[in-house]
Amino acid sequence: MAGRGETIQELGWENLRAGHNPAVDVCFDEIAHQSVTEAAMRVLLPALLMVTAFGSASAQTAGQTQSSAPEHAIYLKPQDMKWDRIVPELGAGSPEITILHIDQKTGATKLMIRVPQNFHVPKHWHTANETHTVVSGTFIMAHDGNREELGPGSFNSVPSKLVHEAWTKPDEGTLLFITVDGPWDVNWVEGPPKGPSQ
Repeated sequence: MAGRGETIQELGWENLRAGHNPAVDVCFDEIAHQSVTEAAMRVLLPALLMVTAFGSASAQTAGQTQSSAPEHAIYLKPQDMKWDRIVPELGAGSPEITILHIDQKTGATKLMIRVPQNFHVPKHWHTANETHTVVSGTFIMAHDGNREELGPGSFNSVPSKLVHEAWTKPDEGTLLFITVDGPWDVNWVEGPPKGPSQ
């Protein structure tokens, strides 16, 4: 079982595969035959945003590893955040993710995602409730026939299992701060992102 202060990176893939981290809600038997990249894309990539946090997406401060213990303060500067491509096969056109904090007891996760310009995040849902705060750029979200354009400083909350999708504008990317109140997963309705919007 994970001890206080351990990050996903410190636990390593073998510990995650063995189920020693309650913050990761994944059926490893189902993904054991997949590569780490495929498994991470299936599980963590969301609408955003979507994400592959399995091994290397934990954030670190200079000389200090991120702590998931609630009694420790965490200070992260942009230059200290480690960003990973969510869909590596898209190269520089892939959204990128950095995991900021995972609560060891509940699995609640705080993260940021950079979505490139002119990008479509296809229909998906999450097991946990999710919030988005737009840090920069514009993020267009849709669900149940409703469509909202969110600019810098905008906030939204997406209930558990609500199917939604999103886009960025053709001329600007978006930076999002995302929280989920349990382990983060992504369940694609029609498959993962394929690249720029058509």
